[in-house]
Amino acid sequence: MSKSFQNKTAIVTGAGTGIGKAVAEHLGKNGANVLINYFSEEQLGNTQSSIEIIESHGGKAMAYQADVSKLDQLRAMLEAASSQFGGIDILVNSAVMPVLKPMAEITEAEFDAMFNVNVKSIFFAQQLCATMMNEGGRIINLSSHTTALFIPNYGLYDGTKGAVEQISRVFSKEIGHRNITVNVVSPGATDTVEFAKRPAELKRRAAAMSAMKRIGQVDEVVNVIAFLASEEASWVTGQNIKVNGGAV
Repeated sequence: MSKSFQNKTAIVTGAGTGIGKAVAEHLGKNGANVLINYFSEEQLGNTQSSIEIIESHGGKAMAYQADVSKLDQLRAMLEAASSQFGGIDILVNSAVMPVLKPMAEITEAEFDAMFNVNVKSIFFAQQLCATMMNEGGRIINLSSHTTALFIPNYGLYDGTKGAVEQISRVFSKEIGHRNITVNVVSPGATDTVEFAKRPAELKRRAAAMSAMKRIGQVDEVVNVIAFLASEEASWVTGQNIKVNGGAV
């Protein structure tokens, strides 16, 4: 591994599983000091595993349990990373709540919960970073390629992700004077533990949509996120990069 993120402090939300977990490990193995955010006690084992992987490569990491939809917990988490490691350089917002069902069946509680996790957390994380992030920082927010597919049962989920895409574009203009970049990565069907639980027919159809006729690998998404977090991406901001094998 290189040390391309040496002396950088990274926060990865929703890093107790899936793409977020892999991003935290990649940044840590490449030199970053990483705060690994997780939500539930069930994810603590995964988080500890990530810390062990990072430390085995000579990196530093800390676990931090927080509900990022709660502003007080979000602020405390960012302050903890800044205090522990010295400033904030990279923020990857991958925490997500998916509720996939017809819009006619969505409850008010589900609507509020999804917007709180999927949108509110990112909006206020960016707001806090406006003052807490170091000059030249990197913000990467995760959306989904489904915002361009109009799939039944994805109405509320895609509504939250569409909001993420728009607030990211606008914030890139508001914070660019500090050389902080803000970008979105929209993965397609990716071979995470969660995706593996989907019905076989759904996985077959997802693979068929790709130009390569396969499901994406986690590392293929992580590599794009890592590029956007790097110094090499200093002239890339306000963009939404779909990592989906040409599905849309």
